[in-house]
Amino acid sequence: MKAAHQKMVKRQIKIIGIGLGSPGHLTGHAIEALRQVDVFLVADKGDIKKEMVAARKAVCEAFLKPGSYRFVTISDTDRGPDAKRGTTEYRKGVQAWRQSRVNRFVNAIKELPPNMIVGFLAWGDPAFYDSLIGIVEEIGEIIPLDIRVIPGISAIQALAAENAICLNRVAAPIHITTGRRLPREWSPELGTVVVMLDKGLACAQLLARAPDLEIIWGAYIGFPWQIIRRGRLADMVQELIPLRERLRQEHGWVMDTYILRGPEMTDDAPPLEI
Repeated sequence: MKAAHQKMVKRQIKIIGIGLGSPGHLTGHAIEALRQVDVFLVADKGDIKKEMVAARKAVCEAFLKPGSYRFVTISDTDRGPDAKRGTTEYRKGVQAWRQSRVNRFVNAIKELPPNMIVGFLAWGDPAFYDSLIGIVEEIGEIIPLDIRVIPGISAIQALAAENAICLNRVAAPIHITTGRRLPREWSPELGTVVVMLDKGLACAQLLARAPDLEIIWGAYIGFPWQIIRRGRLADMVQELIPLRERLRQEHGWVMDTYILRGPEMTDDAPPLEI
């Protein structure tokens, strides 16, 4: 009976949103969760994105006593050229990459004593275009897990705050999408549009339709070297394309987000009856 009971014990997992490169982005709940973790597992993408691993280490060092935890990097596989893939190929590539990451995390977790709490540090907030929750759920299909998610400050929130704007306007929607979907989805009725995961600045494809959109763009938000640009889309896009490429070459990676919005619109239509 004792052996059977031990097999049912679930490994405690904490997925912690750590904001965007600044220890000041962590909430009190996130700090509390950090202090409960024994081992942090972090995917290592190599020298190209070493700054992101270093930022995660800095978060741990800011709030945790030396020797109170382990920080373990797991080598990550290259997902390939997402921007050059169609939707079907893109999904297949993501699934193959996720499965490889799941397998590597499973192997690492199995080597740990069962009473150790494992932590994953999610960039920004785990709910916004981050794969960690889905990956941990897949790990849970192999190893019994007790999963807790702690939210963090997202690039969406930080970019709006840095520009002192409110994303929503009166009686108007907010739409969050990716660069891959933006050209075919955009319309004025979407209201404020937040674009993430856009390696090619797909907003340039909207110039003929909506040159007067305002774009609020930010890269490396939360880092000391963050860059923010704001202005009319038709005026800004020719600056942003070479700027983004220069930053990618300097740092080896770029993580940027932008907001598109037109002038505030009035709507005299009667409210919908629910």
